[in-house]
Amino acid sequence: MRHLLNPLDFKVDEIDHLLNLAHDIEEHREKYAHVCAGKKLATLFYEPSTRTRLSFEAAMLNLGGSILGFSSADSSSAAKGESVADTIRVISCYADICAMRHPKEGAPLVASQFSTIPVINAGDGGHQHPTQTLTDLLTIKSLKGRLDNLTIGLCGDLKFGRTVHSLINALVRYSNIHFVLISPQELKIPEYVREKLINTQGVTFTEVSNLDEALPQLDILYMTRVQKERFFNEEDYIRLKDSYILTKEKMKLAKDDMYILHPLPRVNEISVEVDKDPRAAYFRQAQYGVYVRMALIMTLLEVDKPC
Repeated sequence: MRHLLNPLDFKVDEIDHLLNLAHDIEEHREKYAHVCAGKKLATLFYEPSTRTRLSFEAAMLNLGGSILGFSSADSSSAAKGESVADTIRVISCYADICAMRHPKEGAPLVASQFSTIPVINAGDGGHQHPTQTLTDLLTIKSLKGRLDNLTIGLCGDLKFGRTVHSLINALVRYSNIHFVLISPQELKIPEYVREKLINTQGVTFTEVSNLDEALPQLDILYMTRVQKERFFNEEDYIRLKDSYILTKEKMKLAKDDMYILHPLPRVNEISVEVDKDPRAAYFRQAQYGVYVRMALIMTLLEVDKPC
């Protein structure tokens, strides 16, 4: 039995296999419509989510399985004080696999230690978000045809952005990757992530505060929102929330084949006028998330690929 708690749980060749499976699912959805018949996915979401929770549910339903779970801590026995360990012990009696989102870093790891079914980390605080990373990798590979030899701009909340931290962890294993880290001083990447970049051979990075100057060199621009829920001080959030806004005018600075990704939800960091730009790939990215989660569920449940 395997779990997915962070992007490094899968080797590069395993990720490549997973992405190839997701691509085959995209091309032949009808072939996979019943491969998980009789299987149940539990979605344990202790904090709000739209895309991640629904994409997991859509993925399992697309595979012919069924779903159960809760969408907030208030609607679970956590409101009565039940521990994560006890919850997962019970859920293991009801389901075959589970996806957990929790505001506390390490909660899915704790769950995996007491679970008798595969546990997927669907986001734990500001720590990791591995299935979003798999989604991002599939999106980049589908749009650019490769996961190496890329200059990737990460813009916005790089301090609390778990999607950013997970994506960096995954991409440093590919060759000739250069990161451009675009953020205000207060939202720069944590020191432990910076150390990872410094100590990884073949990976380079620059830290800047000006989006306009960075745009012309990028192959991928990964925008993130400033997350209000991660701030202790509302004044700091208000001061920083509009640090970067990508507009139609700014897009004139970018390459014709530079694509924009965003884990969503978007607030106002990408103007709606950009949505019509063919380089805006964030809604396609959300669709890729369903395919990659279908592939992940099959992989962790050891379901054979249909002929």
